[in-house]
Amino acid sequence: MDKNNRFNNALDIISRDTVQIADDLQHMLAVDTCFPPGSGYEAFADLLTQMLTPLQFDFQRVSVPEALWQAPDDSAQGERINLIATHKSGAAENCNLYFHTDTVPAGDGWRFPPLALTEAEGRLYGRGAADMKGTIVAAMAAIRAAQACGLPLRFNPVFLLCTDEEGGLYPGIRYLAEKQLFSGHLLSFNGGAVPRIWAGCFGSIDLKVIVRGRSAHSGDPLAGINAIETALPLMNALYALKEQVEQRISAMPPPPHYEGKPLTSLLTLAAVHGGSKGSTIPERFELLINRRYAPEEAFDAVWQELTSCISQAMAESCALDVSVQLIGHLAPVADPYGPHWPRWQAALSQGFGFADDAFKPWGSSTSSDMGWVQQAGIQEILLGGLARPDNRIHAANEFTTMTDLIALSQSILAYLANDFQPTQGS
Repeated sequence: MDKNNRFNNALDIISRDTVQIADDLQHMLAVDTCFPPGSGYEAFADLLTQMLTPLQFDFQRVSVPEALWQAPDDSAQGERINLIATHKSGAAENCNLYFHTDTVPAGDGWRFPPLALTEAEGRLYGRGAADMKGTIVAAMAAIRAAQACGLPLRFNPVFLLCTDEEGGLYPGIRYLAEKQLFSGHLLSFNGGAVPRIWAGCFGSIDLKVIVRGRSAHSGDPLAGINAIETALPLMNALYALKEQVEQRISAMPPPPHYEGKPLTSLLTLAAVHGGSKGSTIPERFELLINRRYAPEEAFDAVWQELTSCISQAMAESCALDVSVQLIGHLAPVADPYGPHWPRWQAALSQGFGFADDAFKPWGSSTSSDMGWVQQAGIQEILLGGLARPDNRIHAANEFTTMTDLIALSQSILAYLANDFQPTQGS
């Protein structure tokens, strides 16, 4: 069989592999890996080891030391097991395929069971279907098709199945990168089914402020210190800082839906909690702040600005204690373009049918754990995935489609296969 026929046969195998693709996705969705708390990583590593063994992979389990990932609020629980699955193709150069194995919690409002696969309305529903267990399924289908056709690979695929992308202090990919446990370029599937050249993204800081007062009966409050009311100057100061922060414009090109408006730094008062009932003066008030910072900003300066705002606002407070906790941090990603991008663009066009001139560079004020990979010395990071504006990632009734799973799988196959020869690029 000549190269073209062999390659086209592998593409066809993927398009007819729908039963196995759905079955694989069903098994992955059934394992609860939500963060917080992230207690399902071991079970998911067991499942993936079982599923990948017939596809000729070797395995290494790497646990992140608890001292690195345990947040002050104890939101993270369970061993942080990261699975490195290395294929035995024998290709000289590795391509590291990155997947985060955690999801956000299922949440309320589902029409279908969130931890199961439901095929309805031409969609595949379930928590993690698009973000991002479906991408693992697509990559497995690509390897399965290559193996069935005896298709030689240009790059040896290494699956990096990692913890704590959805939050936390120390994502698994950061630990793997800093310990130099993989080599070669990296393809992240934390992106979308769009003709995008990734131009980077913002960093993200989650900071919790805890204000402690003194409880008392609300009908006899003389001995009490109302933690919520005591925190009002803090809320006002942070809201004023928000207005300043969001005037800062990044040079990163904005996504198309911004319609020409620039990307700016962001500060969000994201969550509050305090008090229990009307008859009690609240003893404790918690405020969660999210700060998105551009690659042009330095973490130390951002942190200093936030903590100074807090300390100045509460300097004359009657609160018994004010504490500040860093509970989550993702570093920004600077421009990740590199020599492998033209081939990946051609591979995406092969799978999704994108026109060559459809590809545009843009960044995002959302965040990624790929910033830690860059800080560990790997600059070039390719990006793909299943995300679309309407598939409800992080919301109830998250879904992907079989069409997108097949298209992504065919893109991965094209990129990895030696027989794929794009007219442009490497």
